[in-house]
Amino acid sequence: MTFLTGVAYPLLITLFAQLTMKHKANGDQVTSKGKTVGALLIAQKFESDRYFWARPSSIDYNPLPSGGSNLGPTSAALKKAVEERQTKMIHAHPMVSKDKIPAELLFTSGSGVDPHISISTAYFQSERVAQARGLANQEIKNLIDQMSIKPSLGFLGKTYINVLMLNLALDELPTK
Repeated sequence: MTFLTGVAYPLLITLFAQLTMKHKANGDQVTSKGKTVGALLIAQKFESDRYFWARPSSIDYNPLPSGGSNLGPTSAALKKAVEERQTKMIHAHPMVSKDKIPAELLFTSGSGVDPHISISTAYFQSERVAQARGLANQEIKNLIDQMSIKPSLGFLGKTYINVLMLNLALDELPTK
């Protein structure tokens, strides 16, 4: 039984995965210009105004200890972290009041490495990215629309966007 469950079964599953879905079995790694730049299902930290920002991470985007912060709604530490993120967002988006900042940019995801944001959160950041890159805001919004991922079967879930893939597509746009 030890051999079956500890050796044979894992080898069989690994072989099956490598033969049928090699890219996924190896972590869905994303390459750009011949260099591995990330993975599709793990968020990365982008801080430049030239890029879209992912959801904040309570584990600083390290996938090994993947998890949320476990801070409750009455936590002083959570309140302080959210206020710091609000200040950062207001500084980056000076024409926006703090009540218009998407919650996705203030609160961490449950996993701490969520690679996706909603389309509305991407639109919220589009003007900042457009200004930093010297592009028209509509050009950035068009890219968001092109890169959006529709819900499963067309209705299960919401439309979202992978931040890493969006930022790689941004780097392909000609800047002015």
